[in-house]
Amino acid sequence: MGKRQEKRKQHEQEQRRNRIIVISLIVVGALLLISVLILPNLIKPGATPTKADKIVQITPVAYTAPMDKTSMGKPDAPVKMDVWEDFQCSGCLSYTTKVEGQVLKAYVETGKVYYTFHFFPFIDGGKGESHQAANAAECASAQGRFRDYHDMLFANWLGENAGSYTDSRLVTFAQDIGLDMTKFNQCFQANTYAALIQQDYAAGAKLGVPPTPGIFVNGKQVVSSAGQGYLPSIDDISKIIDAALSAGK
Repeated sequence: MGKRQEKRKQHEQEQRRNRIIVISLIVVGALLLISVLILPNLIKPGATPTKADKIVQITPVAYTAPMDKTSMGKPDAPVKMDVWEDFQCSGCLSYTTKVEGQVLKAYVETGKVYYTFHFFPFIDGGKGESHQAANAAECASAQGRFRDYHDMLFANWLGENAGSYTDSRLVTFAQDIGLDMTKFNQCFQANTYAALIQQDYAAGAKLGVPPTPGIFVNGKQVVSSAGQGYLPSIDDISKIIDAALSAGK
C-alpha cells in the first residue's frame, strides 16, 4: 500500500472515530436532558412519600374526667398540676408518650388532680412551627378538642424545626380529627389566641421555664431524681402529688 493510500485510510479512520465521539456525546446529552426534564415527572406519581408527607393517625382517648379547654379534671381537686410545653420539644414528646398518660389515669381521672397544659413556644425563636402549633391547638381547644389535637401533634413530631408543623400539616391534623374546618381555618388564619399564648409563655418564664416540660404541682416545680437535665419520671411526680394530697388531709 502506497503512502498516499495509507494516509487516506488513516484519515477515514480518524473521521469515523470523530463521528462516533460526536454521536456518543449527543446520546449522553440527550439522556441527561431526559433525566432532568422528563424522569421527575414520570417518577413523581409513584414516589415514596417523605416523612413530612405522611400523617400518623390517632385513636382519640376517651377520658371520663371533665375537660375545659386545655385543662382536665375537677376544678376543685385538692392538687393543681400545671405543665408548660413546646410542641417541638423532644423532652415534651418523651413526657407525653411515657409519663403524662400515667398521671392522667392515676390522678386526674380519679379526681385528685386538676391538670392544666400551658403553651411555651420558644424553639422557633419567636415565629414559626412552635407558635403555629400552639395557635392551631388553641383553635382545636375552642371546639373542645384540645386533647385530641395535642395527641395528633405529638404523634406527628418529626424533630425541631424539621417541618412537623407546617401550616398545611396543621390544617390536615384538624381535618383528620373531624373539626369544623370553617371555624378552625378562620381561627387559625387570624391567629386568634396569640395574646393568650403569650400570657402562658410569660407566666412560665416567670416561674423559670425552660427547660420544658416545666412541671409544677401546687406551684412547686418537679425535678428529676436522676439529676439536672433529666425528665422527671412518674415516680418523681407521684412523690410530689402524694405529699400534697397527704398535706391537704
